[in-house]
Amino acid sequence: MIHGGVFEDASFAERIAGIERKSGAPDFWNDQAAAEKLMGELKALKARYEPWKALKAAADDLETLYELSAEEKDESQSPEIEAALKALSARFEKQNLFELMSGEVDKNGCFLTIHAGAGGTEACDWSQMLYRMYLRWAERKGFSIEEVDRLEAEGGIKSATCKLEGDYAYGFLKGESGVHRLVRISPFDANSRRHTSFASCYVFPMLDDSIAVDIRPEDLRVDTYRSGGAGGQHVNKTDSAVRFTHLPTGIVVACQSERSQTMNRATAMSMLKARLYEYYKAEKEKDNERFAQEKKDISFGSQIRSYVFQPYTMVKDARTKAEMGNIQAVMDGDIDLFIEEYLRFAWNEKK
Repeated sequence: MIHGGVFEDASFAERIAGIERKSGAPDFWNDQAAAEKLMGELKALKARYEPWKALKAAADDLETLYELSAEEKDESQSPEIEAALKALSARFEKQNLFELMSGEVDKNGCFLTIHAGAGGTEACDWSQMLYRMYLRWAERKGFSIEEVDRLEAEGGIKSATCKLEGDYAYGFLKGESGVHRLVRISPFDANSRRHTSFASCYVFPMLDDSIAVDIRPEDLRVDTYRSGGAGGQHVNKTDSAVRFTHLPTGIVVACQSERSQTMNRATAMSMLKARLYEYYKAEKEKDNERFAQEKKDISFGSQIRSYVFQPYTMVKDARTKAEMGNIQAVMDGDIDLFIEEYLRFAWNEKK
């Protein structure tokens, strides 16, 4: 009933067995760094392999039950078989999503940045709405959320960046990078006219120690300034906020979430390394389109998704054509449909 994929990839089983044999050697832990790296690889392999193994076992059991029922012409088992098949199909679809997120950093956490685009006060309000949408989605998924930078503006936010930690945060959200378009009757327009506003989303992965990104000190400009956020008198009296500018690429990151400049520096450096990883990866692949999403004009004709409040309610993705009429649910974080459809779309594009 279940064929192909990770489970029938013999290399997975062989690699797991090989590492387990090595880990049983008396001198395995003599080189602790190498041993920990190998055990981390074993954990990652099992995380992909064992759910498929369990799924196949359940499918085999169901197939046996069906064959026995058919052989004995016992229709009383039909409701149980149908219910089990439905549950098994749901497990398969969920597990298959993770197979669509098999990139080097897909399992990592991520940073998410929202920028207001064309539309003035209306766009700043839209940026705040979009930011809230992603935070609500992250809460539903159980990810930890930490805001690292925010630039307030009239009506909402000019920009904001948060850190989301949890398995596959980057894998799920990587397709959200791009321009998001809002159409509605503006609450800021005294004549109640319909307005179109834009905001951009940019998602980049948190990197672990296994991925090295070299940054030369001479390529970095460091600015410190007083935080504009909450934090009491300390924030207003010390230059605790940090901004890094990477001169060769023009990439700028900032952090003002902590009272300590040292902690803000560490977070900003983590963000910069993640941004540079994305930049150099795109450059190596001769395709800088992904990085350019943030540089693209945040205006007409460049959106990946439209959110229409009037004259009808509809959210539609320009790439996958996925759509949903319950716009309030979407704004409350119900965006799994769009995320999952993009993952399938991107997978098929690679074939």
